[in-house]
Formats: sequence, C-alpha cells, structure tokens
Amino acid sequence: MYAAAWNSAQRSISRPVLAGLLVTIAACGRPVDEPQTGDYRATLALPGGEAPFGLEVRKENDRFVLYLENAAERTRVDNVTLTDGELSAVFPGYENSLHARMYRDRLEGSVTLIKDRSKEQVIPFHAQRQDPGAATYRFYKEPLTDNADLSGRWEMTLTSEGKSSPAVAILEQQHDRITGTVMTPTGDHRFLEGQVHGEAAQLSTFAGGLAYLYKVKVNGKGELEGEMWQGLASHSTVKARRNDDVTLEGKGPNTQLRDEKSRFDFTFRDLDGNEVSLHDEKFRNKVVVVTLGGSWCPNCHDEAVFLVPFYAEYRPKGVEIVALMFERHGEFDRAAQAVQGYRKDLGIEFTTLIAGVSDTDEASKALPTLTGIYGYPTTIVVDRAGTVRDIHVGFSGPATGKHYEEYVAEFRGLIEQLLAEPAPSTSG
Repeated sequence: MYAAAWNSAQRSISRPVLAGLLVTIAACGRPVDEPQTGDYRATLALPGGEAPFGLEVRKENDRFVLYLENAAERTRVDNVTLTDGELSAVFPGYENSLHARMYRDRLEGSVTLIKDRSKEQVIPFHAQRQDPGAATYRFYKEPLTDNADLSGRWEMTLTSEGKSSPAVAILEQQHDRITGTVMTPTGDHRFLEGQVHGEAAQLSTFAGGLAYLYKVKVNGKGELEGEMWQGLASHSTVKARRNDDVTLEGKGPNTQLRDEKSRFDFTFRDLDGNEVSLHDEKFRNKVVVVTLGGSWCPNCHDEAVFLVPFYAEYRPKGVEIVALMFERHGEFDRAAQAVQGYRKDLGIEFTTLIAGVSDTDEASKALPTLTGIYGYPTTIVVDRAGTVRDIHVGFSGPATGKHYEEYVAEFRGLIEQLLAEPAPSTSG
C-alpha cells in the first residue's frame, strides 16, 4: 500500500522537482564546511532532560565567534576553529570545550567539562538554528497564558545524598519568562533563565563552566518542589517557600585562623616554577588580598572579573592580590597551562600561584593555619602588618543583583580603611 502511494506520488511530481527535493533532503544530512550565522536554540542533555541556552554564531573580521546567552549574560567565545566539517571551541578562561559536526541548519556534538583529577565529563550537545524573525523559546515552544507567579524571594533547601543545604532563590518574571539565580553559602548558580508553564517551571544556564537545570512545580501550599541537576553527576531535590526576609547570613561554613596569634603565610610556585611567599618583599607593607579559587570555578571567574579593574585602580595605592589556584590537575605543568589560559582570557595581571588540586580537603592541608577550606572562592584580606582582617567564603556575582553591589561596596570600604592605617614601623 505504502509502495503504491509512493509510486503514485512520484508520478504526480515532475522529475526536476523530485530531483530538487532529493537534493535538499540529502543536503540536510550532509556536513558543511561552515556554520550558518544566526541564532540557535542550544541544549545539553542532562540526566533530568534538556538544559537549553541561547547561542549565536557570528562572523567577525573573517573569523567565526560564538555568543552564549543566559538571561542578561552574553558570553563571547572567540577561540573557535573549523576543520573537516567540525566546529571546535574552547570556552574563555576554562579548559572546557565544544566539538560539533556542522550541518546546514544545526550543530551536533558534545561539550567536554574537565572535572576532578583531570577526568572528563562529556555531555551531548545539540543546536538548532532558528528562523530569522521567528519567536524564540527556552523550554516550551507553545507558551501558556495562565501561569503561576514565581517572582520574588524564596527560602530554598537543596538535598543531595541525604545532606541538606540552605539556599535562596531570587526570581523575576514577565509573562511566562523567568530569570534569576540561586544563592548558596559558597556562591551562586549564575544567570538562570527559563519559562513558567502553568504551575510548573524550568530554568537552566550554561556559559562555558557548569551546566544547571531546575525543574519545579507549585504544590497545594504554594511552595516549590522539584529537582536540580548540575552536569551529569550532581543531583538535588528542591523545596522552597516564599520568604522576603530570608538571608544566608550565619548559615554557611566559616573559615578562620586556627590560632589568632599565628601569622598567615604560604609558599607556592608561580607559573614559571618560582617559589613565592606572602612574606616576600613584594608584599611588604602592602594590603594583600589572597583569593583561593580555580580556573574551573564559575564564581571564581566572576570574582576575577571584578578584581581585574579593582587591581588596576588600587595597586598604585598599595594593594596586592595573590590568587592561590587549586586546579583539576595534580601535575604542575597541566595546572599551570590551565591557569595561563585563565589569565590570558580574563586579562589578569596580579600574581597567580599553583597551590594544589581542587579537592577542599587537599586545599585545607595546603593551608594548615586555617580551620578548613569549604568553598571557592575564599577571600582573605591581610593588612599592612601581615594580620588577617577578614575571611569571606564564596562570592555573590552579578547575577545576584543588589547582593553583588553590597559586597563590592563593603569590600572597597574595608580596603580603603586598611590603606588609611599607618604602615608598621620598621625600626627595632
């Protein structure tokens, strides 16, 4: 029956038209040498489903560049190469990469994330080019007009493997589009974007570092219940209730000096293998900001983006910054190579030292004068006399809005206060 129908259809279509159709069908499945420029709906296949993000392919100065789009964030990726029908890209400041076959209207491949001890997490990737002028969407192609209002501040609990941790969700909503972030005691989940669909909502983000996917529903009590996935290996259940006054103050880990009378110090190697210590002449009588992080850490990227212009402004006033980098690799050369790319892409000029691997237990051993390292970044401020004046775990990045602005103002205020204090006497 179907064969007869096909033969009948063939007879009703002229040979030139049929040949054109066959050529078009074949072209859709054949790799091409260059991607089409324009907007794509890109997705990563996580255990919980598709984690979408916006992707624009552009050609600038005869080179292809990518833009990753999540809410208000737009991340430029200019390390892009085309070879034998495949597009490869390395995300700025990371070792993470994209490899995809190029077709007429889509990209098919995978994103590789470098994890602990140099292990690779390979996530399936797909990107479909959107027709110019067509309505774009994140999760639901057909939006609903009667949707729950999820805007506001939510007191959240994330539970993974029986262990619960506090969080705060800050959400804004226009019609079915929802944006915001989730703050935790050690950082935030950066620029989340999604859609509300009736009583359900999904949000996601990917900007080259970590991939997040949230799926939640409003229950009968007006609370949120659902799940969150980060990459392929991390999964949490989600519960949240509205609370305009919720904060994370006092709910997070607290790093301190083991002995308040002891002097905070360290000796690690720079990217050339030279040993650098906090008591070196370069830091004498300076206010020193010591930040513990890694090139793999998105919140560390946010902090570095803030510290780069801050250093340019405050270095002439007597401030130095040292980044102790805890990388994914145990081998010094591989760690140094990762940090070199991080420095280059983010425009870092302050000192960066290879301090160890990213495991927090190993980091705690590397800095025994501290009670422990619980998250990245952790920022330690040392005054002109070498005394620790502040230790702050985590970083509230630009996605947190007023929280980021408040942190920046408090940080600047502390630095100004310490610079105003007299330098210690060298007599003696």
